[in-house]
Amino acid sequence: MEQITVLGAGSWGTALAIVLADNGHHVKLWGHRPELIEEINATKKNEKYLPGVVLPSNIEGVSNFKESLMDVNTVVLAVPTKAIRDVLKDMRQIIKKPVTIVHVSKGIEPDSLLRISEIIELEMPEELLTDVVVLSGPSHAEEVSQRHITTVTSSSKNMKAAEYIQDLFINQNFRVYTNPDIIGVEIGGALKNIIALAAGITDGLGYGDNAKAALITRGLAEIARLGSIMGGNPLTFSGLTGIGDLIVTCTSVHSRNWRAGNLLGKGHNLDEVLQNMGMVVEGVRTTKAGYQLAKKYNVKMPITEALYDVLFNGKAPKESVDALMARVKTHEMEDLVNIMENR
Repeated sequence: MEQITVLGAGSWGTALAIVLADNGHHVKLWGHRPELIEEINATKKNEKYLPGVVLPSNIEGVSNFKESLMDVNTVVLAVPTKAIRDVLKDMRQIIKKPVTIVHVSKGIEPDSLLRISEIIELEMPEELLTDVVVLSGPSHAEEVSQRHITTVTSSSKNMKAAEYIQDLFINQNFRVYTNPDIIGVEIGGALKNIIALAAGITDGLGYGDNAKAALITRGLAEIARLGSIMGGNPLTFSGLTGIGDLIVTCTSVHSRNWRAGNLLGKGHNLDEVLQNMGMVVEGVRTTKAGYQLAKKYNVKMPITEALYDVLFNGKAPKESVDALMARVKTHEMEDLVNIMENR
């Protein structure tokens, strides 16, 4: 049994705390809202984020940030990407010994264009950081919390660290694979949110399954095109953190990115959508970063560019989708050839 801290008491942080608790570990679950933590400790429930789910007794809710980080070797970072820098800055003032940080958020920081593992390495002093591990894959918190079978990937520059995290999390319901391609794993996990927003828009417009299948397929090519140029292995994008995560996020009503896109397609503006969701929609911020990366690396990303126009330039969703469908014809295998040549 180990003592592990999960920073972030939202749906995903709470679901992962359940997995760790099921495996016999004592879990400190930190949240910044005292009333939420009080509910977790008093009722063993987190009704706002996972209604109806009863939490194991070995999950301890903690609202004091310093207290949550006492005497732990492993920290699971489950806060939205926009909060990660601030959390890390606070964290480095508290911890006294090196820890392994497992990040489970899916995003890229706009403007700096850093992946989350790069932000962690930048913000945390070397003497306080044992390893950085990414845990990612097709995994809705609602299903994980109900012990439905789920498969994810553990990735790190240090494969022993990836295997250590694999051992902490793996059980009969939560299957963990390892992959040394941390760049591809992070890029796939982040950019699929862009495609999920776009898939939601096509559904909101009533364009049907054929259009969505085309969007998902071309979206995967777009992700692989950029990810490969950034140093990811093309094969990673055919795995759990590529096509696997893309399918589940583009097709499930559990996906907040799909739901946000669906509302956009039905005519709501972005401010209304974000207010209606009540939770962070990572794809909005990642669309800006993806657009900037496309310009930086001179990569064609038509879906990302079309969505950027909808989100930030006020272009009508229908106009953008119709323009995508009318693009100049090309050979379907051209992308695959170009990706392999870039390797």
